[in-house]
Amino acid sequence: WAWDGVAERLRAAGHVVRPVTLAGVGDRLDEDGPGTDLDRHTRDVIGAVGDDRDVILVGHSYGGMPVAMAADRIPERVARVVYVDSGPLADGARQIDMSDPEEKSAMEIGAPVPSRPWEPADDPVLLAGLDADAIALLKSRATTHPYASIVQPLSRVGGKPAPVSMIACSMPLDQVRAMVAQQHPMFALLAGADLYGLPTGHWPMLSEPARLAALLDEIARD
Repeated sequence: WAWDGVAERLRAAGHVVRPVTLAGVGDRLDEDGPGTDLDRHTRDVIGAVGDDRDVILVGHSYGGMPVAMAADRIPERVARVVYVDSGPLADGARQIDMSDPEEKSAMEIGAPVPSRPWEPADDPVLLAGLDADAIALLKSRATTHPYASIVQPLSRVGGKPAPVSMIACSMPLDQVRAMVAQQHPMFALLAGADLYGLPTGHWPMLSEPARLAALLDEIARD
């Protein structure tokens, strides 16, 4: 549902678009469980690709992880990977490690909790560009990630890497380029990638659906 505005515009431009709701989140919240991990989400992405070829995979935020693993496992079907406010993390990276230390400690203490309604942090950088209706939509429909998915490390099996594009939103493009040049561990795999800037918050599919769709259309046609 978060991608409806982008998907509608891309279809109008002639693209076949298949937004994926991962198991254990959103409308599939009832599928959360001990096995709802990164491997399961990778299978969700691969299932959406089916037998198609020359597919462009688009991953936003955590979605960059299952997209990276899917591209690695079916390289013959993937023409390009686009990371939206995300990036190709190194093997061994975990989503939980992206959290601040206090939040990470809280999540790792005690028994894993099931996915549940999610409250977006009151962060002006992350929420930039969202109007009251968009924030209300996030609060009413968004959910947390399944615990198993955020603690499983990303792993590649050696598939031929697809070309990579990255759309920077909540971080200025110049800062991303500097991090790539410095070979920062979080950005090192973006060396040689096509980088684009879309200044807004962390949810460009809600804050800038027209501009995001235009960028994805441009990338697909290059």
